[in-house]
Amino acid sequence: MSEKSDPLIERAREAALRAYAPYSRFAVGCAVESVDGEVAVGANMENACYRLGVCAELAALTAAQGAFGLGRIARIAVAGGRVEDDALVGEGVVTPCGGCRQSILEAAQVAGRDVEVVSASGDGARAEARRISELIPAGFGPANLKDAG
Repeated sequence: MSEKSDPLIERAREAALRAYAPYSRFAVGCAVESVDGEVAVGANMENACYRLGVCAELAALTAAQGAFGLGRIARIAVAGGRVEDDALVGEGVVTPCGGCRQSILEAAQVAGRDVEVVSASGDGARAEARRISELIPAGFGPANLKDAG
């Protein structure tokens, strides 16, 4: 599936250019679209203490919560690769890691919809769209806590 003309993918690719990735040299950008068409973006930010890095999806979800709230999230695009001559390149489709899938599931359950996640290559030439329920089947989220005291 080619989604190069999808503006949400282009926003994710642009966000990746603002990543701080001196260790892996793998820049990831994420764009979160609301049901009203608003967009919040984020990029990965690495740290010399590797476990303290922040994924692009978490950065974008945090920005989305501040901009319009998790309850209004409709769709998410992720793109990643290496930066060459101020452009994002790479042929492999980038999907969210397991932790980010969990965070997207949380947002989806807050929103009450099975959020679409579009995963794109760095060059934007390839993309795959899946629902979060496909990316993390039988996931655990807020809905599972209804019996908590």
